[in-house]
Amino acid sequence: MMMHEPRQFTPSLPALRGQWAEHVSMAKHVSWRAGGVARRTYVPADLNDLSAMLASLPVDEPVLFVGLGSNLLVRDGGYNGTIVFLHAALNELSVASGEANVPSPLIYAEAGVASPKVARFAANHGCDAAFLAGIPGTVGGALAMNAGCYGAETWSFVEKVCTMDRAGVRHTRTPQAYEIGYRHVAAIDAAAANEVFAGAWFRFPVIEPSVARDSIKTLLKKRVASQPLRWPNAGSVFRNPPGDFAARLIETTGLKGLRIGGAEVSQQHANFIVNPAGAATASDIEQLMTTVQARVAAATGVQLIREVRIVGDAPPSSISLGS
Repeated sequence: MMMHEPRQFTPSLPALRGQWAEHVSMAKHVSWRAGGVARRTYVPADLNDLSAMLASLPVDEPVLFVGLGSNLLVRDGGYNGTIVFLHAALNELSVASGEANVPSPLIYAEAGVASPKVARFAANHGCDAAFLAGIPGTVGGALAMNAGCYGAETWSFVEKVCTMDRAGVRHTRTPQAYEIGYRHVAAIDAAAANEVFAGAWFRFPVIEPSVARDSIKTLLKKRVASQPLRWPNAGSVFRNPPGDFAARLIETTGLKGLRIGGAEVSQQHANFIVNPAGAATASDIEQLMTTVQARVAAATGVQLIREVRIVGDAPPSSISLGS
């Protein structure tokens, strides 16, 4: 698919306090360290500024919200729209008002807060959110895909969320407003379908702070031992199919170490695709994903489903391999 002609517009700058930039390489902003160029990017000053920015955009302007870029691939042809960086922008993390002396206080975290930071904050307040230490992204991303690990999932602890629509209007919604499943969250009400998660209120199980901190250390040691964290990667690439593990299917199909260009199926954990030399293109990574899906399906009959989000345009010379 060829890159469209760039949209031209002048944002309503006088009302905004954040930072605009144009022609930004997304390889610097995704954990794979590969990918195309964003037409423009914005880092909001805070939640109010994000609201004002969204209200300033043309209604047909594509917008993509990015946290740490740990579950994202931007095709080499780039993203012809506005990418909003939330990490270090929407960063409030606090105990909700009136909850300071409650055994399991309601914890509020904005979408740009790193999930491991929430785990540590919760531990210090006598709450067990250790699983979040194993999720290499932000609260916004964890909410969008019901991220989880080691038997726990994000939405199991959500009491309510703050969302923002395309016009910059805030809403408060409960879990009942969504269809929630394994790595899946979808708004039931069409009005909420195009809203972005701006923050959430969590209530986690009570635990001794020292025990919670020890749990986090144990989890992180397990993660370091089992995952190829020394190389650029995006975490688990495929969902686990019912009753099985994607990594097992990929390994038994003989795909560990399979390479396309600079991208490689990890020798350490088969459900990871790594960029060991930093030379992989987004096309290399996407083609490797597609190849793994095809070979696993041919060998086992199981169609692996991606966890990774792929956006943007392929370069003009590239051949579309489907999804």
